[in-house]
Amino acid sequence: MKQFLTIIITLALLLTGCSAADPVIEAADKVFELARTQYALMDSALGEGEFPRTTDREGNLRTSDVGWWCSGFYPGSLWYIFEYTGDENFRDMAWEATRKLDTLIERHTDHDIGFQINCSYGNALRLTGDSAAVVPTYMAAARKLAGRLNPATGVTLSWDWVRKGWRYPVIIDNMMNLELLVKAACISGEEELAAAADMHAHTTLKNHFRPDWSSWHLVDYDPVTGEVRSKETVQGYADESAWARGQAWALYGFTMMYRETGRKEYLEAAENIAEMILKHLPEDGIPYWDFNAPDIPDALRDASAGAIMASAFIELCTLTSDKGAAETYLETARKQLLTFSSEEYLARPGENGFFLLKHCVGNIPENSEVDVPLSYADYYFLEALVRYSKLAR
Repeated sequence: MKQFLTIIITLALLLTGCSAADPVIEAADKVFELARTQYALMDSALGEGEFPRTTDREGNLRTSDVGWWCSGFYPGSLWYIFEYTGDENFRDMAWEATRKLDTLIERHTDHDIGFQINCSYGNALRLTGDSAAVVPTYMAAARKLAGRLNPATGVTLSWDWVRKGWRYPVIIDNMMNLELLVKAACISGEEELAAAADMHAHTTLKNHFRPDWSSWHLVDYDPVTGEVRSKETVQGYADESAWARGQAWALYGFTMMYRETGRKEYLEAAENIAEMILKHLPEDGIPYWDFNAPDIPDALRDASAGAIMASAFIELCTLTSDKGAAETYLETARKQLLTFSSEEYLARPGENGFFLLKHCVGNIPENSEVDVPLSYADYYFLEALVRYSKLAR
């Protein structure tokens, strides 16, 4: 498959008159040089125990503590900068930021411990092989996450707090946290961890999707009977709309689950979700914040959703047996990465709160983090560039 994808990349270069160099690789080189500048400045700006989150209304860096669900993305971005550039200063910065997440094991956490630990400690293990430094925290986090599975519902609980009458809320975002479980099972041989991930994915596949393969954001379950009580949104335009980042989480999550399990139903789900997403992307590849926003084409774009999609498309193109689909996935990701590398989306050195990408959307219904940089947008943008470079080189 990689040989086939190399042919696709070569043909794309020939068709665009760029046979001498891949513009996406050239863009990646530029982005990672910028990342070295931005993230060195960001590191200097952070106080003790602080993690970058977004910017305030004046464009200044806004931080969080370790408990915020995004705390793992900053060390993960540092690991990707180290991986691409080989700059050992960023390896040291990544270790320092990663170790700050140790305290999560002793704190009350929710489903996002998968994001927090896999993006940080997972990348640390992948790039350094230092099992002694990683495995104790990694396994403790995985067991905490698995403990959130209720066999009656077949899914892991997203949040312990309740609003709007929820009894057992589960959001599509949970799909992203399953990687911690399956990787931990491979490390330890604890099959119950992989079984928990598989049960959650299977149940999500049954209950979270509409006939057109768009996803609801949240499904609320009866914790005793396991019956679905409601299907709704939290961050999207409406209960029946397709919130863009939710669709991105679904695409990435089921692609990852197929990679880890080889279960055909997960690949078919990822392919169907991809087909649905492709029908809604505008010409430059960056999605509107909700596919059903009433003010399209004037609606805000969400670079975070686009970055997650790009990374997922690159991986999915290596897994599908449909060569035509593989070509479409890869070309879509190339378009997205080139758009992100333009002045419209890529920050200038020293600006944008030291983040890379501009124009992300966090939560429009609550007027929170609207048209700002977000730490997870940078993380998945860098991941997508690393994944692409491994295919192209």
